Amino acid sequence: MLLRAFFSSLENFDIVEVKQQICKVFSHKTVVKMCYPFDNISDIDSFFEHCLGSLSSAFNELERRTLISIEGTSSDGFSWIGTMGNYFGTFTTPFLDISATGRLTHMRFHEFYRINEDKVDQIQVIWDIPELMMQANSWPMAPQLGSFICTPGPLTCDGVNMKGEGGHALAHVQTMLEDMSKHPSNPDPAIMHLDRYWHPNFNWYGPCGIGTSRGIDGFRNIHQIPFLRAMPDRRLDNDAGLKSNWIARGNYVCETGWPNMRLTLSNDGWMGLNPSGVEIEMRSLDFWRLEGGLIRENWVLIDLLDIYNQLGVDVFDRMRALPIRM
Repeated sequence: MLLRAFFSSLENFDIVEVKQQICKVFSHKTVVKMCYPFDNISDIDSFFEHCLGSLSSAFNELERRTLISIEGTSSDGFSWIGTMGNYFGTFTTPFLDISATGRLTHMRFHEFYRINEDKVDQIQVIWDIPELMMQANSWPMAPQLGSFICTPGPLTCDGVNMKGEGGHALAHVQTMLEDMSKHPSNPDPAIMHLDRYWHPNFNWYGPCGIGTSRGIDGFRNIHQIPFLRAMPDRRLDNDAGLKSNWIARGNYVCETGWPNMRLTLSNDGWMGLNPSGVEIEMRSLDFWRLEGGLIRENWVLIDLLDIYNQLGVDVFDRMRALPIRM
């Protein structure tokens, strides 16, 4: 795999080696799509300095632990590598004005790399920055409905060595999403056939701000019902200008979307946000694992800070106004 040495350099985060590997495998014209507040970055040197470099400066003994890595070709013919895991380190220096805790701290990442002519020419990255706010006792948003946990890897521990062709898993996930999109236009939740697609003991690992749930009832109560009540007009990646890329391997599927959904915040109920009638776009990078033909685990990162920004809410300003509590 082209990025093996680069990922290895991130495990112990030798900043010099990380820089060397970036120079080897990234194009000078790499398109960098980062989560808020970084957003689109003009060149790979700025990505190294302002993102990876800033993170390394804030966390002593920083390490990147990969829990899932999927490599494949999307329908447009490009090769992608989708990765999920956690950054760990001792949080010693403020990061994006989030107060340092002096303690071991974790932050989930979903990072996608597009390969073209043996170089990375595009990356899409969501870091769960709100997860740092939660651990620093500097939470500026509404309380989340789901559980707060350090997101685990697959129960089967095969997320970095999966085998087999993933067509069946991909078809299952895409058909599930098609059925889910029939509700709430059809008000009967049964139209989604959730038990046809989801394992009864499945875990849904949502971003910090929504949280993690267990089973169909947990998923519906902490995420789906509030989400669809607030934005019943959500449109998936068939809309003009919205794009998803899918890859699959064995029992694993992942999707990039930058953005892949357009929604109008027309009703109350989601994360305490005011039903302002504002149309927003959603960035989401997702992973699924199937077991026995059903989805057993689903890792979802949504760029929630970007959504707040589209709604005119400065989350970081709210956070800076909070008293420091340790």
